[in-house]
Amino acid sequence: MKNLKTIAIALFVAAAGISVNAQTKKIDVKASTIKWVGKKVTGEHSGTVNFKEGAVVFKGKKLVGGSFTVDMTSLTSTDLTGEYQGKLNGHLKADDFFGTEKFPTSKLVFKTIGAKSTDVYTVTADLTIKGITKPVTFDITVKGNTATTAFKVDRTKYDIKYGSGSFFEGLGDKTINDEFELAVALKF
Repeated sequence: MKNLKTIAIALFVAAAGISVNAQTKKIDVKASTIKWVGKKVTGEHSGTVNFKEGAVVFKGKKLVGGSFTVDMTSLTSTDLTGEYQGKLNGHLKADDFFGTEKFPTSKLVFKTIGAKSTDVYTVTADLTIKGITKPVTFDITVKGNTATTAFKVDRTKYDIKYGSGSFFEGLGDKTINDEFELAVALKF
């Protein structure tokens, strides 16, 4: 019985030590950026969307977790101005695309993280857009208080099918690529 108590105490102390070593760093939502690019047969549009909140988790200097909420109502194009920008922003926020009135936020939660090389990790995360959660995998580079990544998202997996040649025939030069690109810079 005494040995069982000793083992239980040792496990408790070890578990407490593990949690003490993990450090959560909130991102600076004003300094962190998400840039997007959506392409179509006849060109592309680009823009930004803002973080609502987020944090990365480290054990020592090793990235071990992360969770982020994106304010989808902040979605805006940066390649257009005036009336055309307003029309595109309105369409992107409409139900054809991101339905921001019903789904004002999107989420990304790191699930597995593997070291790829010095300061570079391969992350598999759950991405939730329009209430639909699917896995995405990407590489992220961490240096000091900054982390950067770029990856593509297949919008059709999140029920965003407008203008998709995978779902509609005869779109011709109105076809929009299924994937959009994200470039993310985190400051913490």
